[in-house]
Amino acid sequence: MSGTLYLCATPIGNLQDMTERVLLTLKEVDLIAAEDTRNSIRLLNHFEIRTPMTSYHEYNKVEKAHYLVDQLLTGKNIALITDAGTPAISDPGEVLVAECQKAGVPVTSLPGCCACITALTLSGLPTRRFCFEGFLPTDKKEKAFVLEELARETRTMILYEAPHHLKRTLSELLETLGERRITLCRELTKKFETIMPTTLEGAADYYEENEPKGEYVLVIEGKSRKEIEEEQQKSWESMSIEEHMAFYEKQGIDRKSAMKKVAADRGVGKREIYQALLKDE
Repeated sequence: MSGTLYLCATPIGNLQDMTERVLLTLKEVDLIAAEDTRNSIRLLNHFEIRTPMTSYHEYNKVEKAHYLVDQLLTGKNIALITDAGTPAISDPGEVLVAECQKAGVPVTSLPGCCACITALTLSGLPTRRFCFEGFLPTDKKEKAFVLEELARETRTMILYEAPHHLKRTLSELLETLGERRITLCRELTKKFETIMPTTLEGAADYYEENEPKGEYVLVIEGKSRKEIEEEQQKSWESMSIEEHMAFYEKQGIDRKSAMKKVAADRGVGKREIYQALLKDE
């Protein structure tokens, strides 16, 4: 029988957030796979955990995943930890989980700290619907594509950012998304935890005068449905009625139904659309 992979959430700052279940598991497994062994050894030493440790990070995630799966298949139990928070969230652990599923190796998660959820709950922004983007891509074209997608997003958005990239990211978000509410969360659960609700313009101005410090979670307001409706209305008004009709008819919608949709889009009666089409013929 194969062993089990345990996804163990570790503190994102305050060591008292370590759960008893994670502590017990880290002591009992055969091996701990850690994102940065130099960082994790301090955590393990603090809790007097002597379990052997191996590195598992972004640059060896594929090759090392195969090795760890082989170890699991021999019956060893392995715990996966990241530098801080929950493994497999914006983290190479997602590759290991996928490989375990392919090999039929059991995986279980020991819940605990997660920076994106902690920040969301502190943001003061809507929490019923949200999306997590993690770090923006480094490739310029891919980043531009992602930002354009986010500009149309109606859910609350959560991003991670490093201090040395924060100013540029705020500028790019403001340029692409326009003015939005944002809450910047830094040093979560630590002594100097800071929660800063403001706007994208306000945040950009603030960090022109103040140097960013610490790791950031950005929680950003989604686009309102009212804005979307107003943009759609402007789009319809820029079309002729015949062009508007063609927009729906190209989708396979019959002419009568298309007239209903055009009338609804423009906020007029169907008869008015019918009369306008007669004049154009």
